[in-house]
Amino acid sequence: MTDVEMDAGERELLAGALRKAMATAAHGRELDEALTALGWPDLIAEAPRVAVPLVFGLLGETGAHAPVLNDVLLQAAGSPLGGTTPLPCAGGSTVLWERDGRGDGNLLDADLPLRHATAGDVPGGAALAAGRRALGWWLLGAGRAMLALARSHALDRAQFGRPIASFQAVRHRLAETLVALEGAEATLLAADDELGSLLAKAAAGQAALTAARHCQQVLGGIGFTAEHDLHRHVRRALVLDGLLGSARELTREAGALIREQGSAPRLLRL
Repeated sequence: MTDVEMDAGERELLAGALRKAMATAAHGRELDEALTALGWPDLIAEAPRVAVPLVFGLLGETGAHAPVLNDVLLQAAGSPLGGTTPLPCAGGSTVLWERDGRGDGNLLDADLPLRHATAGDVPGGAALAAGRRALGWWLLGAGRAMLALARSHALDRAQFGRPIASFQAVRHRLAETLVALEGAEATLLAADDELGSLLAKAAAGQAALTAARHCQQVLGGIGFTAEHDLHRHVRRALVLDGLLGSARELTREAGALIREQGSAPRLLRL
């Protein structure tokens, strides 16, 4: 199905409505219902190339969460929305992203309703590729949130009579983070098949981990405190990187595929 076209004004209005919902609705089930009220099922069916980057990118930037990853995989598999599907996780485990937001106590992460599950029929093919692209946008949003926090701190924090943003070591860390995030975004925009989606998820996971490492160093001691928002984004990035294949696992998988084929396929024509 061809995506419904949206002009810049329509996208801006949609982004504003989504951002407001994520700021006002509680995480999990309540946000899931708020997104449904905004037309999420229609958006993902009619304009996935607009809806998925926008919704998942904003989830990363705001720190909110909803079980909409299920919908991306179900939609790509041609199944009805509103349910759950087993999700492969790092280390060969399997999890379920519960829609009621509670889980059963056997949770992978205290902030997310990800419940360890027995191995089931995990998605593959186009569904797995779609889920990896969605998680890539989520990781990218989390990375941009961490960069914004570090940049703001670098501009406000002064040492030796000047902002630490003027120090070369700080500027290099922020610049390396930005380059990693921009590269991951370009990879996500170009991904339109299974291998491209695998590489895009790996690039986004690595970029988010790079952001976590550099931004933690820029923020210094305050970044370790529970009162600061950085640790929430760091933990979210670590969990999301492990879903549907971590950056390390996917890089090895891509390398094995290239060795088997004896050549690297062209992913984008410039």
